[in-house]
Amino acid sequence: MAHHHHQHSQAEGGDRRMVLAILVNVGLTFAQIAGGILSGSLSLIADALHNFSDAASLVIAAYARRIARRPSNAAMTFGYVRAEVVAALINYTTLIVIGLYLVYEAVMRFITPEPVEGWIVVWVAVVALVVDLATAFLTYAMSKGSMNIRAAFVHNVADALGSVGVIIAGTLILLYDWQIVDPIVTLAIAAYILWQAFSEIGGAIRMLMLGTPSDIDVPQLIDRLSGVEGVVDIHHVHVFAIDEQLTAMEAHVVLAEGHGEAAERVKARLKELASHDFGIRHSTLELSTGACCEGEDARSIGHAIRSSSKSAGHAHAH
Repeated sequence: MAHHHHQHSQAEGGDRRMVLAILVNVGLTFAQIAGGILSGSLSLIADALHNFSDAASLVIAAYARRIARRPSNAAMTFGYVRAEVVAALINYTTLIVIGLYLVYEAVMRFITPEPVEGWIVVWVAVVALVVDLATAFLTYAMSKGSMNIRAAFVHNVADALGSVGVIIAGTLILLYDWQIVDPIVTLAIAAYILWQAFSEIGGAIRMLMLGTPSDIDVPQLIDRLSGVEGVVDIHHVHVFAIDEQLTAMEAHVVLAEGHGEAAERVKARLKELASHDFGIRHSTLELSTGACCEGEDARSIGHAIRSSSKSAGHAHAH
């Protein structure tokens, strides 16, 4: 009970930090847009757009956190934990769209340059940097264990670096009237956003596609499990992440003749090995004795995928 109460308190504390981060980012977005319009700074408006995406990403992340805590039911037997993965995918996709839009705007500004008021740019960007750092502080601890919060955190870090870039651009415009620095900084912000988004989005897609976690070598796993005494063959192996904390495995294990009575002991040993050596905490193993699944495609990894036409012909033949 005490542990459950501690987890509940942690969740509520995290929710409060998320709400506070959302509020300060929404306020900052309006301030940046106003400053960008008054100063004529594209990089400041670019930073405002990205900051608006920060606020939106935090709203999505906060809502996904709440959904993910719902218990499993008949409709969602695994529960709602992947709501956070879906939120991460949405946020990284949004980052890519924003990054591409900023590239377009910067190129257009190179073609048709416009004057920028340096002081407004610098002061608004300084305020933005303070808010960005505050938001990063609010979400950093939670980002370590959640792909969802990490996506929102990446939004925020990119925005903080964007604010630094805007300050540099405004300062150079004030000192040397280098107006071209504004679209150059915008391109740099866009490049960082795209690099971060493309490097992180693969993890979310992999999990939603039931991909094997990148740190698990499936052939090695099969080799190690096949070495357990009494095991003749292991096939139809599926390894996938239910969420970021729980990796699962399904497999058909064929036992040697005479090991039927020791089936539970062998199963316990296989599960222990998978958990201890590969971090697989949830294993569903189907055990049989003797000949290996006659008439069935006994692939070591996964199941054979038959085309609908072949399946239809097969069904017709029977």
